[in-house]
Amino acid sequence: MTDGTAPLAAADGSPARGWFITLEGGDGVGKTTQAALLTAWLEARGRTVVRTREPGGTDLGQRIREIVLHERGHVAPRAEALLYAADRAHHVETVVRPAVARGDVVLQDRYIDSSVAYQGVARGLGADHIRSVSDWAADGLVPDLTVLLDLDVTVGRSRVAAARGDTFDRLESEAEAFHESVRQAFLAMATAEPDRFLVVDAAEDPVAVQQRIRAAVAALVPAA
Repeated sequence: MTDGTAPLAAADGSPARGWFITLEGGDGVGKTTQAALLTAWLEARGRTVVRTREPGGTDLGQRIREIVLHERGHVAPRAEALLYAADRAHHVETVVRPAVARGDVVLQDRYIDSSVAYQGVARGLGADHIRSVSDWAADGLVPDLTVLLDLDVTVGRSRVAAARGDTFDRLESEAEAFHESVRQAFLAMATAEPDRFLVVDAAEDPVAVQQRIRAAVAALVPAA
């Protein structure tokens, strides 16, 4: 659930009717698969689901995504972090908050926790600095639930390689130590905010993983 520091609200200031759920984790953990399964289940329960991602959940965000993930030249770490923040600011204002105000379920692949893990910790820019910039960009928006799909880094990278061969983006191409730092950063955040995070072993069968996620979401989002 949200921590109460920035409650979601509709455009008219009334309490939000929708929910904001994020999926986090390293590469190859199965976020796309689990999001698709969860979307189908929620829609069968009568809920409208907005599936989105960061970066790339808007036209502007898609252009930013091309830079931060596929730019062939060097992108300075601070510039990378600020590009993610710019994407987030636009995405939250134009996609996430309007959907929540409508009463939809926003199901999002990556959010602020990814910036903290990748740029704040693994890039060494400082977790507190990145969270501060990200919170400002998102105007304090906190997810109702964050599902962390945790998986051994070697296994995750093997999954990506099996799915796409040698086609890796800029972050996927980083050394294994970088990705282990990301994993440990996610786990540390989950430990610090147990009320918001659900940690799931992504090495389990996808159906079993989905059942755990559905149980947590069912307690948060009633059937329509």
